[in-house]
Amino acid sequence: MSPLSLPPVATTLTVVAWPDPVIDALGHDPRSHYVETFWLGILGPSTTWLLRRVAAGLESAPDGYQLDLAETARSLGLGDRGGRHSPFVRALGRCVQFELAHQRGPLELAVRRRLPPLNRRQVLHLSASLQERHQSWQEGQARLPSGEPLRRRARQLALSLLELGEDIEAAERQLTRWSFHPALAREAAAWAWDRHQTARQAARRQPGQPGSSSPGAAGSKVPGEAGALPREDRCRPPPGEGPVSEAAG
Repeated sequence: MSPLSLPPVATTLTVVAWPDPVIDALGHDPRSHYVETFWLGILGPSTTWLLRRVAAGLESAPDGYQLDLAETARSLGLGDRGGRHSPFVRALGRCVQFELAHQRGPLELAVRRRLPPLNRRQVLHLSASLQERHQSWQEGQARLPSGEPLRRRARQLALSLLELGEDIEAAERQLTRWSFHPALAREAAAWAWDRHQTARQAARRQPGQPGSSSPGAAGSKVPGEAGALPREDRCRPPPGEGPVSEAAG
C-alpha cells in the first residue's frame, strides 16, 4: 500500500468509511478494551487516539465528513498539523502503514471502522505478559458458544448501560467488572452499540416519532428486572448473578 501523501496546502481531509464485510463482523471498535490493551502498543498512543476520534466522527456522519487537520492535531495534543514529519501526519501515515486506512485521492482517506485482531507477527511484538493475555483472550473466544442465554443477558445489560449514557468502552469495562468474560463483554458491547446507533439514526430521520431508541426500547430491560439498570448499581453484579467468567469460557 502506498504511503500517505498530503498536499502541503491541505487544511481538511475528507474521511469516509472503508467497509470490509469480514473485519466489520469480526473486528474491534477502536474504543474497545481489545484495542486499548493490545493494539495500543503496536500503533502508539497518537495513532490509537486518532482512530478513536475518526470512529466517533463516522458514527455521527456515516457517509463521511471533513476532518479539520490543524484542529484535530491540536485536540490530540499534537500541536498544529505542521509538515510531512509532524507527529500528526506521522499518525495518519501509521494508519495507512498498518492498512487501517488508505488514501483514495489527494484529500480523501478511507478508514476502517473496526480493527482486525492482531496477527501472529504483531502479537510477537507485545510484551511477554500481553502475549499471555492475548493467548487467553483467543482461547476464550474459541470456547465462547453462540446463542446461549448468557450472551443475551450480556447484550441486554450492555444496551441498558448505553441507554443510561455510557459509551461503548465504559459498557465493555462494566461488563468485565461484573465477571463476564472479556471476549463476551467485547461482543456484547459492540452489538449493543450498533443497535443503539441504529436507533438514534432512525430517530433523527423521524423526529416526530416517539421513542428515540425504538429498536432497543423493548430489549433494554433485562428479563426479571423492572427497568434499566440504575446508575448506583453499576459497580455491583446484576441481581441474582454471581461470577460468570467460567460459564463464558
